[in-house]
Amino acid sequence: MTTFTTTITAMYTLPQVEGETDVVVNVLYQVTGVDGEYTANIGGNQQMTIQQGAPFTPYADLTEEQVIGWLDPSAITSAQACVQGQIDSMITPPVSPQNTPLPWGA
Repeated sequence: MTTFTTTITAMYTLPQVEGETDVVVNVLYQVTGVDGEYTANIGGNQQMTIQQGAPFTPYADLTEEQVIGWLDPSAITSAQACVQGQIDSMITPPVSPQNTPLPWGA
């Protein structure tokens, strides 16, 4: 069974947006899957917009858990599916890992 984790790898900010400072406008993340000895990951990013009337957290007070909560759940689900596909290919390679001799030469 694969265990997935999502981590934030970088955040891009603008100095000021609608009266707020150091506003996150793009989040880069990585989804990692581990199944026994097999590990795979994929990166992604999501652009952010300020929502009028929504509470604003200063940059210095942000937590990784909060920023992960901003990410589109369907993007994370899709990333997990891609990672699972990578792991499945490691467990059961789709092609023979051997260098099979050509049939027309000896």
